[in-house]
Formats: sequence, structure tokens, C-alpha cells
Amino acid sequence: MYSEKVMEHFMNPRHVGEISDADGVGTEGNPVCGDIMRIYLKVDEEDKITDIKFKTFGCGAAIATSDMVCEMVLGKTLDEAMQVTNAVVAEALDGLPPNKMHCSNLAADALHKAIEDLKSRRQKRKAESS
Repeated sequence: MYSEKVMEHFMNPRHVGEISDADGVGTEGNPVCGDIMRIYLKVDEEDKITDIKFKTFGCGAAIATSDMVCEMVLGKTLDEAMQVTNAVVAEALDGLPPNKMHCSNLAADALHKAIEDLKSRRQKRKAESS
């Protein structure tokens, strides 16, 4: 049912946790299945992701896709991270069952929301300092 990569990222996630002083936080959920994901980002002055963590409540596929998204974008720029799609996440995990593809959507969407939150925080700080 699940690929070895899905099982590896589910059983041994590398990026579980929170970042208390995150530069951006994104949350995405699916009320039908009950999965909810939160992704935390830290970036440097060059907009490279220097740390990324996730907290996910959900099935094995939800946890695996969250971890894989983190793995894929660590060290990348925000622009590169915005290119991550559900298809790219599923492919990196050697596929997902059709009824679990929505998990890859949630993970990619949570990442994008974290980036949007970071950019929103920056705009707010810039406006306040003007």
C-alpha cells in the first residue's frame, strides 16, 4: 500500500517539532479526514530556509508528506520552496495511494501558507518602521 519512502518518513520523521521564534507559520487542514498540519520556517538574510519543523495530526501519509516537504525545501530559497506542489511531494515519496493524495496537497499548502505568513510579517514590520 505505502512505498518504503512513505514508511521511512512516517516511522522516522526528521523534522518534527516547533520553532518558537519562527519567521513564518502555516497551517492547513482537511475537515473530512481530520488531518491538520502546521509548518514552521526560519530563513536567513538571503531568503534561504535554514530550519523547518512540522507538527501534524493525521495518518501516516500526512506525517510522511509533512516530513518530505521539510526535507525537500531545507536549504532552498523561498521562491524555490513555492514551486513545491502536491505532485512533486507524492513523486518524492515514490507515490501515494489515490485516497491519500490529498495529504500531499495539505503539506504543500501548509508550506505555502508559512511562506505567505513570513512575507506578511515582513510587510507589517516594514510598514511599522516607516
